Parts: sequence; structure tokens; C-alpha cells
Amino acid sequence: MKKFFLSLSAGLLIASCATNPVTGRKSLSIVSNAQLFPQSFAQYNQVLKESKVISGTNDAKMVQTVGNRLKYAAEKYYQELGISNQLNGYQWQFSLLDNKQINAWCMPGGKVAVYSGILPVTKDATGLAVVMGHEIGHALAGHSAEQVSQRVLTEMGGQVLGTAVSGSQWANALGSIYSIGGSTVLLRYSRTMELDADVTGLYLMGLAGYDPNEAINFWERMSKASGGVKQSEFFSTHPSDATRIAKIRESLPKAIQMYNASPYKGK
Repeated sequence: MKKFFLSLSAGLLIASCATNPVTGRKSLSIVSNAQLFPQSFAQYNQVLKESKVISGTNDAKMVQTVGNRLKYAAEKYYQELGISNQLNGYQWQFSLLDNKQINAWCMPGGKVAVYSGILPVTKDATGLAVVMGHEIGHALAGHSAEQVSQRVLTEMGGQVLGTAVSGSQWANALGSIYSIGGSTVLLRYSRTMELDADVTGLYLMGLAGYDPNEAINFWERMSKASGGVKQSEFFSTHPSDATRIAKIRESLPKAIQMYNASPYKGK
């Protein structure tokens, strides 16, 4: 009987694998967007309530413009891949928060926040597109769903997958991944996930009409901004500079093709 349940669990694990449509990396996902998005949207709204949201300024308008162009890029790319349905339920939102941390993030379902502290590093719209594209890449790749699935599975204590999981369990797991406290959100992604997001973000910024070559310059500035010390959680699990830049260079040719074909190029 024990072997039967182990075999059943293994089969369900295989059936619950998700594949990143951009990089091809496979991951565990036992939570659907329908389960995850309501928790994500509620937590995002809570962060906005506890934060000072900047609006009406040139910086806030830049966040909106870059966000909308990246939204276009995501929708166009997924349409070309024939997987537009994977964006069902997305409620895109782009907010600039008054926070000195060098940070930005995107919750499942397209809820993006940029902290004002990162703007001196991004410098312009192209640098901002690197950051926002990267963070949106995490959402598109289902990295939060992957981590929430892993946490819930662990907490189930070896129970067979498919056991009913309550909304509060999903919410607690999502909250633990995002470490939400006050107006601060600290995400903990693995280095593999970070590289996944780098590639996706590079393609998105190209499709959105932002020069992908500038990604290398941005990450070099980020490295200098850290001053050799991990000042922010943003830096804590990110790959080494050499690894990141090598991966970006490997992906640049395709990203540049997308950039050259973008209707936004030069705008």
C-alpha cells in the first residue's frame, strides 16, 4: 500500500510539472492562477495601502509607460507562442512607491511595484525596462507558484498530492515567500530562477522597443550600487555578475532581433 501511494504521488508530481515557455525549464506547480491570483491581488493592495504611492510625476509616468510597453510585449510574445491563455486573469498594474530601497517586484498576475530608490540606478526608461522586464519575467515563469507549491507540499507532510488545500494555506505560503511587512516586500528567488527572469526580461524589453544591449550596463551599475555589500534582499540570491552577464550575452542575438522588429523602436 505504501508503494502504491508513493507511485501515485510520483505520478501526480509529474502531472503537476510546469514548463517555462521561454527557457524550457521545468518546475513543480500544484497551484493554479485561479487559486494564487486572488491572494496576490489582496496582498498587493495591502502593500499599496501601507505605502506612499507616487503619482503624477515624470518618474511615475515613466513607470506607467514602461509597464504598458512591457505588457504589450508579454501579450505579443505569448500570442506568437500560441499560449495567450496563460495570461488569462492577469490584472496588470504598475506602481511607483516612495521607498529608498533598491528594489522592484512583480506579484503573480502582473502586479508590479518599483521603489523610488532604484531609479538612480536605472537612470532612464531603458534601465527601468531591464528591471521591470526581469520582475515580470518571474511572474510569467510562475516562480511564485513554484515556490508556493514547494512550501505547501512540504507542509502537507508527505500527503498525496491532490488533497484539498485551503485558500488560507495558499495565502500563508505566498506571504512567506514574499515576506510582506509594512510597505516592504522581500522576495527570495533561487539563482536559477533569477537567470530565467533575466532571459525573459531581455526578450520583453526588446519587444517593447528598449535596446537589450543596455541590460549589461544596468547590471554593472547594480553591482556597483551594492558596494560589495549585500545592501538589499534584491541582491541576496542573484547570480554572480559574470554568470549573469554571460547568460545575457548568450541571449542577446534573439533579443536584438525582437528589438529591431518592435513597433516601439526609437520611440
